[in-house]
Amino acid sequence: MPAFPIYTTSAMRKLEELAAPASGTLMERAGAAAAEFARSLCGDTAKAVLVVAGPGNNGGDAFEVAAHLRRWFFRVSVVFSGERDKLPEDAQAALGKWEAAGGTLLHDVPGEPRFDLAVDGLFGTGLARPLAGTHGTLVEKLNALGVPILAIDVPSGIDADTGAIMGCAVRASHTVTFIAHKPGLLTLDGPDHCGELKLDTLGLDPVRLLEPEGMLLDADILGRAIRPRPSNFHKGQAGSVAVLGGAAGMVGAALIAGRAALKCGAGRVYLGLLTPRPPYVDYTQPELMLRKPKELLERGVVDVLVAGPGMGKADPARRLLAAALAAPVPIVLDADALNMIAASRALAASLAKRKMATILTPHPAEAGRLLGLTTGGVQADRIASARALAQRYRSSVVLKGNGSVIAAPDGKFWINPSGNPGMASAGMGDALAGMIAALVAQGADPLQALLAGVYLHGAAADALVASGLGPAGITASEVIDRARVLLNRRS
Repeated sequence: MPAFPIYTTSAMRKLEELAAPASGTLMERAGAAAAEFARSLCGDTAKAVLVVAGPGNNGGDAFEVAAHLRRWFFRVSVVFSGERDKLPEDAQAALGKWEAAGGTLLHDVPGEPRFDLAVDGLFGTGLARPLAGTHGTLVEKLNALGVPILAIDVPSGIDADTGAIMGCAVRASHTVTFIAHKPGLLTLDGPDHCGELKLDTLGLDPVRLLEPEGMLLDADILGRAIRPRPSNFHKGQAGSVAVLGGAAGMVGAALIAGRAALKCGAGRVYLGLLTPRPPYVDYTQPELMLRKPKELLERGVVDVLVAGPGMGKADPARRLLAAALAAPVPIVLDADALNMIAASRALAASLAKRKMATILTPHPAEAGRLLGLTTGGVQADRIASARALAQRYRSSVVLKGNGSVIAAPDGKFWINPSGNPGMASAGMGDALAGMIAALVAQGADPLQALLAGVYLHGAAADALVASGLGPAGITASEVIDRARVLLNRRS
C-alpha cells in the first residue's frame, strides 16, 4: 500500500464524500487534531493564541481549534472574516461551540495584545481567486506578528494544487494538513510557506477509498531501485554508461556526469567528448575512459547513454544527438540535448518514436521550450507541465526545481521532498543525469532509477547541509561523493 499518497483538490473533495458516511464529522476531527498540535507548539503553560477564521470550512476548523484551546485554559482571541449566515452547516456548528464556550468574535487583529501563537484558518483548499482587500490585509497582519503561525490544512493564499501564491500568502512556521498530502504544499512556493509540514490522516486510509493521483518520495525508493551485490560479482554486471557531450569550453559538464555515474556504481563509464582536442585521460578521474563519440553508439558497446551535458548546439552535436536517439539502449537526455529537441521537429519526432526507455531531466526553462510555453507558464502548474512532457515525448520526466515533479507517460506523478537551495549551482543537473544512468546500468527499472536518482541527489545535498557544508557553496562534486555514501548505506 502506498505510504505517502498525494491528491489534488477535486480528489480531496471526493475523498471527503467517500469518508463522510463512516467517519462522523471530519471538521471535528480536524479541529481536534489541529488544536492538539497548537497545544504542543505552545508547551504546557497557558498562553495567548490568535485564531483567524475565514468564511468557509477552513474557518469551521479554526472555530473548533479555538473552542478546544479555550477549554484547555488558553487565552484565545478569534478574528472572523466572513458572514455567519453564509457559513457551511458544519462551520456554523463549530462557531456555535466557540460561542457556547464563552468566546466572542473580533473583526480585525488586535493592535495591543502580544500573542504566543497564531492559527491561520482563513482559507484552505477551496481558494479560487487571489487574496485581496480585507483578506489580503489580514494575511499581511498575520505575517507581521512576529510569532509562530500554525496553518490549518493549507497556508492561506497558497494554491493547494500548484503551490502558487494567490496574490499574497501566509508564511507559516508549521502546517498541519489532513487526510493526505496536497501537491501545492510540496512544490514551487508551497514549502517556503508551509514551514514544518505535519500530516494527520484523521484516522482514514485514503488509498482504500480512492486511488491516489501521485506519491511523495521517501528514502525507501533507494532500496527498491538497487539490490545488494553478491560476493561473486564483476564490473560487467554493474553495466556501462556513455556520456555524450563536452563541446569546447564545456567539457566539465560531461566530466561531472561521468564521475557521477562512476561513483554511483556503474561498472564502466565512457566519455564521448565533442571538443576538437579531447584529452587522452581525465587525470582527476583516470577510471573514466575517453572514446570517439560515434564509437560509443555501436551496438553492444554500452548499456545506457547520457546525452546533453555540455553538448552545445552546433551541427556535430545535432548529428550526434540524432544518432543517439536511434540507439537501441535507454537514454538520459539533459541540458543541450533538450534544447536541440525543442528546436527541431525531426529530433522531437525521433524522440517520440523511441522504443527503448527515455528519461528527460529539464529545468523549468528547458521544459518551457519543449512545451512551447514560457518558464512562468511551466511553473504555474508544475504537475500539469511534467505530465504534458511525459505524454508528448513518451518519456519519464523530472521537472527540476523546489519539489521536483516526476511524471510517467501514463499520467502518474511523484514529488520529491529532498534537496535544498544549496543545489542552485553549476553542474548539479549533470550530476543528476549521471546518477540516474548509473542506476539504470546496474539493472534498475528506468522509472525506478529516475525516482531513486532524484531522491538521492537531493538527499546528498541535505546531508552536506546537515554536516555544516552548506547550503551556500555546495558543489556538484561534493554532492556526488555524498551520494555514494548514502547509496552504499542502502545497498
